[in-house]
Amino acid sequence: MSKLYRRFDALEAVRKAESTLLARNGSGKMNMNIAEIFGENCLSIDTLKERLPKSVWKVLKKTIRDNAPLDFEVADAVAVVMKEWATEKGATHYTHWFQPLTGATAEKHDSFITPNQGGGAITQFSGNDLMRGEPDASSFPSGGLRPTFEARGYTAWDPTSPAFIIENGNGSTLCIPSVFASWKGESLDFKTPLLRSIESLNKEALRTLKLFGEDDVTWVNATGGFEQEYFLIDQEYYYRRPDLLTSGRTLFGAKPPKGQELDDHYFGSIPDRILSFMLEAERELYRLGVPVKTRHNEVAPSQYEIAPIFEKANVAADHQQLTMITLKRIARKYGLVCLLHEKPFAGLNGSGKHANWSMVTSKGNNLLEPGDTPHDNMQFLFFFAAALKAVYEHQGLLRASIASAGNDHRLGANEAPPAIISAYIGEQLDDIVEQIKSGKAKTTKESGLLGLGIPVLPTIPKHAGDRNRTSPFAFTGNKFEFRAVGSEQTVSFPMTVLNTAVASAIDQMTTALETEMSSGSDLEAALETVLHNTFREIDPILFHGDGYSDDWQEEAAKRGLLNLKTTMEALPYFTEEKSIELFEKYNVLSEKELESRLEIYLEQYFYKLNIEAETTEDIVRTMIVPATIRYLNEILAVNDRGKASGLDITSTKTLAEEVNTVLSQLLVAVDKLRKVNEDLGGDTIPEKADHLSRVVLPEMNKVRVLSDKLEKLVPDDYWPLPSYREMLFVK
Repeated sequence: MSKLYRRFDALEAVRKAESTLLARNGSGKMNMNIAEIFGENCLSIDTLKERLPKSVWKVLKKTIRDNAPLDFEVADAVAVVMKEWATEKGATHYTHWFQPLTGATAEKHDSFITPNQGGGAITQFSGNDLMRGEPDASSFPSGGLRPTFEARGYTAWDPTSPAFIIENGNGSTLCIPSVFASWKGESLDFKTPLLRSIESLNKEALRTLKLFGEDDVTWVNATGGFEQEYFLIDQEYYYRRPDLLTSGRTLFGAKPPKGQELDDHYFGSIPDRILSFMLEAERELYRLGVPVKTRHNEVAPSQYEIAPIFEKANVAADHQQLTMITLKRIARKYGLVCLLHEKPFAGLNGSGKHANWSMVTSKGNNLLEPGDTPHDNMQFLFFFAAALKAVYEHQGLLRASIASAGNDHRLGANEAPPAIISAYIGEQLDDIVEQIKSGKAKTTKESGLLGLGIPVLPTIPKHAGDRNRTSPFAFTGNKFEFRAVGSEQTVSFPMTVLNTAVASAIDQMTTALETEMSSGSDLEAALETVLHNTFREIDPILFHGDGYSDDWQEEAAKRGLLNLKTTMEALPYFTEEKSIELFEKYNVLSEKELESRLEIYLEQYFYKLNIEAETTEDIVRTMIVPATIRYLNEILAVNDRGKASGLDITSTKTLAEEVNTVLSQLLVAVDKLRKVNEDLGGDTIPEKADHLSRVVLPEMNKVRVLSDKLEKLVPDDYWPLPSYREMLFVK
């Protein structure tokens, strides 16, 4: 039987990739002098200081560093400098770059060119242009905040985050980090609540620091450093996988004989093609002022990680979005596609975005730095306890902040933190907490030195406690690491929740301190009482064991901790009474704005699963079934010829029956999937999302199991989809 189709050729794809890499490497060595290129496409504070009049710079500096209001006269002066700097860099357009509730970034480009009366044109950019833009508010997700007929929305410049240049082979664009709000002033983005939460944290932390005698501290800011995990595959494979194109993850794929079992990819030697991509991506990020620090192979084959140094949280959030954009853009230059989905490949570790969080003062002091003797560092213990109290009181809200269809595949899958929100603080701090709970902390466990038993090797400092990778919220030396954030998610909202919850905890503990001191206690005695009560209260959230174990599920239930395994279980915590009171008290989100987030998250969940279900059906009917029938026809033809020739056809007949049985089961399963997906389960978005979660997703999984069984039966040259073996190992 002749084939009327051509199977995807993995080796040809590799040859193309090699020629692409050779061509790029042969085009000249990149300038990787970091000191020279860092920030060259970012309008830094130093550049503004050099170019602005001193009087203007003084006002702007107060805005950037102390959150002081900014007037239009200063904006006009900044706009002139910004336009001159951008046009020197080849920019012809500018855009207000913002984070709508899609989770991605958005931009509308406007030219600097303005016609003049003489029939020519001049470049012009005013303070008004800088301060405000006007995209269509009704075309972005609003969760009911903006009906379709109410289209007006505003972008407003965020002067605390530096503008930057995005280059294209044919030109450049000035990007102005901005917030996005409706005509009525409601937040339509992730950036506005983040900035509000930072301000609430600042206000409450300053109040506390004054009790500690630190009257010269002018601000406290949350800081962030966000590790990004991602997969890279050849774009030839990507374009031949409709599931990756539409869903970002593989909806089919039989488990290959070798996956990540040998742990040989983790921290392994980086292949040349991948390293070339990494170097160029890092170079572009350096030029944008993103302080990337680390690169390495991750656990799963074809999985990698990039991590930056700490920055102020709002700038770090912008830089995190830039990192994702840059990884995707540069990957294409090397014939690769960057996959940011939390679980692009079943059976392999998924990708997360570990969100490292702390607080820093205007004097540069990290409030979560324990020092050498944390047992008597009362200021550290106060803020440390406040962070744990925030996690304990708002565990449901924190879990909801990282809920998504993609993250559901990863959380609790013995590769990422469980869906139970708990905190790990290490042996040293756990010992101090126990001392405080039973009286007063008097000692700190020594860190000590680690001898390796070989004289030529150095004796290295040993930390007083190990780390726990199964903990969703772990203290890692001088910061907390929120490990449950998904790789594709914006970090802005989880950080907003964390900042606001910590602000509330600081507020409560500071009020308790003031009450104790008003009763005659000095600061030290009041602190001992407040810390004693706080650590006893939040004790259930502390867990140092294996978060993957079944025992922890039972223990967490006994402690009264939430175990929200799916998005549908977690999302209602957005609008529970406690969450509404939290956000409204600290002016971060109104009840209406919170309800809009819930509606948008439910809608996104519904659409993503609906797309996956329809894609599953489409691939089965148009690719997998036809390929299987072709193979079945070939077996039957062999049977007919063998029978006519008098050969024993028992084995081929058995094979035909096996293939036909699985094919028949698959057709029944995909027909059921079609019916339950068309049903939708109700008229409202919550009803539809619930139906997809409970009914449609299990049917999709049944279809996958049968399809993957066929992949093991149908010859490789018939199978229409690039296999896991090809995508993960053929580079």
